[in-house]
Amino acid sequence: MMDDGDECDVCLIVEGAYPFVVGGVSNWLQDLILSMPDVRFSVIAIKAGATIQPWRMVPPPNVAQIIEVPLIVEPSPPRRFPPRQMRLIGRLLLAFLSTGGKDDLVRLTEALANLKPTPTAGDLLSNGEMFAVFTRYYDTAFRSASFHHFFWAMRVLLGGLIKMLLTPLPRARVYHTISTGFAGLLAARAAYETGRPAFITEHGIYLLERQIEIMMADWIGDQIDTGLALDRGGHDLRDLWLAVFETYTRACYDACNPIVALYTANNETQRRHGARPDRLRVIPNGIDPGNFAHIDRLCDPVRPLVALIGRVVPIKDIKTFIRAAAIVLGDMPQTRFVILGPLDEDPDYADDCETLVKELGIDGAVRFEGRVNVTDWMPRIDLLVLTSLSEAQPLVILEGGACGIPAIAPDVGSCRELIEGRRRGAEPRGGIVTELVNPDDTAQAILSLLRDPSTRRAMGEALRDRVFSDYDRSAIIAEYRKIYEELGAAPRFPELQ
Repeated sequence: MMDDGDECDVCLIVEGAYPFVVGGVSNWLQDLILSMPDVRFSVIAIKAGATIQPWRMVPPPNVAQIIEVPLIVEPSPPRRFPPRQMRLIGRLLLAFLSTGGKDDLVRLTEALANLKPTPTAGDLLSNGEMFAVFTRYYDTAFRSASFHHFFWAMRVLLGGLIKMLLTPLPRARVYHTISTGFAGLLAARAAYETGRPAFITEHGIYLLERQIEIMMADWIGDQIDTGLALDRGGHDLRDLWLAVFETYTRACYDACNPIVALYTANNETQRRHGARPDRLRVIPNGIDPGNFAHIDRLCDPVRPLVALIGRVVPIKDIKTFIRAAAIVLGDMPQTRFVILGPLDEDPDYADDCETLVKELGIDGAVRFEGRVNVTDWMPRIDLLVLTSLSEAQPLVILEGGACGIPAIAPDVGSCRELIEGRRRGAEPRGGIVTELVNPDDTAQAILSLLRDPSTRRAMGEALRDRVFSDYDRSAIIAEYRKIYEELGAAPRFPELQ
């Protein structure tokens, strides 16, 4: 562990993942850290609660420090602070919520630093002057909503913001956040306060994920009785939640350069939400193709094998795969189908899927294999099929592609880019992109490739070439090393305008 005065090379800022969670972003971060043993990292791990949360990832030796930051604001008895300072901080908080601008964030950080003794988030949110500022804001903009629900929304949203502004910052040459949101706020503050560069890698678009959660949430008490009126005539609390996360995203994008996504479509989403086009970059996830180079194809030319590799959960839409299998089997009954993935994450859904197989009368041709070593199956698979409702960048397409297996997948996440290349129409296709939640379209794509072995083989070779040229893990790690080196060597107080 490093002393407070030591400087690390890179400070990673991550929300709700490493080192508390296995898989996804956590695995990606662990691999990144392990791949650069000469780079000294610190980690700010933002978590929901204040209770001890076990680490499920073991940090490598080059992680010098992990700082856990809970978002929850603990209750605090009121403390005396100068009323004038409290009113100023309240106004600056509301101004920042409105603009997300650098100047407001810097002024707010400075105002908090001038408070003595150093406050907690609970100290500020229990202060009477602050309460008065928020009450006036409620009377101005949210009078139609429940004040009780407004109060708790402000406590969560502003509490997280204040936590990010009061958390001690480890000294680093580069700050690297893995999302916008609260982690992105902390990265913006780090850039402005230390004068060191910050950048972001978004695996998914955090803002879009929060927007979906907010619109579907039944825990936001925002019921406004508008009768039959189309114009609500006021804001509800969903508007508040949505606006605040948009502000936090804008603040992060303004401070970070480069702004990295895993695929081109997400760069466009980032641009729509305020990211400057000249800062956008694509750095995909990758695999080590050499791990699959030794695999010999052992497919059965008489009984082809079609595989879905994924968890048996609703987001993977296994039922569309099953219905597509039934259609294919009506035309090519010799085809075999396997679902390779754990069945225990949503047992009710898994039971529904197994029941559907039996109802369709295809249980002799469709098998659930559960959790398996995918590499053992790759030699026998003719086609890899995904039917997911949502994906970021599915590594199974890359792993199958490294073995020369073409892919069939819906147009979600980076699936189209993986299958057709970044320059659509200018590169050979590595499979077929299908319509979402469309068993017939999926079945027709499967049938077209099973009936045409030469096309299937050509698509598999095209996908293999793309994996080796564009998704080699060593080249991708080298891109991050280059960013770290270039930003780490940049002069202090980089130009952010």
